[in-house]
Amino acid sequence: MKIEIMDTTLRDGEQTAGVSFSAHEKLSIAKLLLEDVRVDRIEVASARVSDGEFKGVKRITEWASANGYLDKIEVLGFIDGTQSVDWITAAGARVINLLAKGSYKHVSQQLRKTPEAHIADIKVLIAYAVSQSVDVNLYLEDWSNGMISSPEYVFQLMDGLLDQPIKRFMLPDTLGILNPTQTREFLAIMRKRYPQLHLDFHAHNDYDLASANTWESLVLGINGVHTTVNGLGERAGNVPLASVIGILNDHLHIENNINEEALTNLSKVVETFSGIRIPANKPIVGDSVFTQCAGIHADGDNKNKLYFNTLLPERFGRQREYALGKTSGKANIANNLKELGIDLDPDSLRLVTERIIELGDKKEIVTREDLPYIIADVLETSEAGSAKISVLNYALSLAYGLKPVATVKIRIDEKVFQETSAGDGQYDAFMKALWKIYDKLDKKHPVLMDYNVSIPPGGRTDALVETSIRWQFEEREFRTRGLDADQTEAAIKATVKMLNIIEQWS
Repeated sequence: MKIEIMDTTLRDGEQTAGVSFSAHEKLSIAKLLLEDVRVDRIEVASARVSDGEFKGVKRITEWASANGYLDKIEVLGFIDGTQSVDWITAAGARVINLLAKGSYKHVSQQLRKTPEAHIADIKVLIAYAVSQSVDVNLYLEDWSNGMISSPEYVFQLMDGLLDQPIKRFMLPDTLGILNPTQTREFLAIMRKRYPQLHLDFHAHNDYDLASANTWESLVLGINGVHTTVNGLGERAGNVPLASVIGILNDHLHIENNINEEALTNLSKVVETFSGIRIPANKPIVGDSVFTQCAGIHADGDNKNKLYFNTLLPERFGRQREYALGKTSGKANIANNLKELGIDLDPDSLRLVTERIIELGDKKEIVTREDLPYIIADVLETSEAGSAKISVLNYALSLAYGLKPVATVKIRIDEKVFQETSAGDGQYDAFMKALWKIYDKLDKKHPVLMDYNVSIPPGGRTDALVETSIRWQFEEREFRTRGLDADQTEAAIKATVKMLNIIEQWS
């Protein structure tokens, strides 16, 4: 049996706090869902919400009609006489997902109607929808609570509508209250009572059980499941599309139409449009989920891929990475060097590993793009020989409306010197304090000719910073570099290298 995937990112997902897609964004997401990822259906809006929502649906239906997707476009509608159906047809759509009450509490307390009256209202609306050439799917809102507290009402509603032209009965865990045992029990009852019907399951994630509950629905032979991209949705959200595809393809082996390779791009687009960041450890689409951090894992991967699982990153248009940080081993670094086409001798590799561990204590992760900077920094330091001059301590202060101040303590040939100075910036203050020491010792110092700061590509604010400084000392020009997560500290490291170079020349 092939499962149907209905994605409701553009309707239920947009009910995430603070999320509102523009008409252009809705159309872009709809195209990605249907053309690239190839979901079977999409729910794009709620009827009668706003003029902007109407325009967004109309743009989608115009595109869908021109490209053969109109029957896959669905809109949530309400039992409101003819209003929802008229809104939907005016927007160009031809499928209504009608919201009925799936629990006795809702029908008696919210609508203040009897089950019989509610069923009669539903039939009237269905008749009108059919007269307007609109297909009807039926949501049983609060179905999970209905099965817990009033199953006889659920059966009364279903039995009262069996003779209606309803294409799909959609069973939502509206408040995300179900656990897998309950999901299995309730859906087994529904499947047994109504074997001839197309049943969809709609999971919310309030207890972080949406994926597990969806699993149970699939095992029990549900015909369709509802998802959202990145798990967007009210409160804790809905079951994520990518997680469902992993379950379908790797564990249950249920046939579906989804193109896995397009999931990552879709996820990133929705992240951008929604403004809701994807957690780095979110399964399949998170930045870190195909990154090995521990050195032992990288070593195992080199020895017959011992830490691979079936979720291969290439399936989702991604690649495996080996993080560089304080838990890195030589295997992690070797894998990254191989990707960059760089060979190091064993001693250099040891020095680079030590430096990465040191940097890893200062920032969460060192990226592959940082690696060439680290290598250059380490090898340059190593070649400089033993340092006669070292910075023991420094303190930098910055206050609005006041000049920055630096206090510097350095060691030169086992003697310690300290000075304080103000400057036009923190590094300038550092240098002026340093030159105070040199002037007192009657030591020559070079002139700074050029100062350049660069970071690896990507625009990350936590990236390593390489500061490259060009100096002139007497008749010589030379350059030193420093690397650190902090820009000023990187410049100070480049400066200390310079001090030791000119000390050798003096």
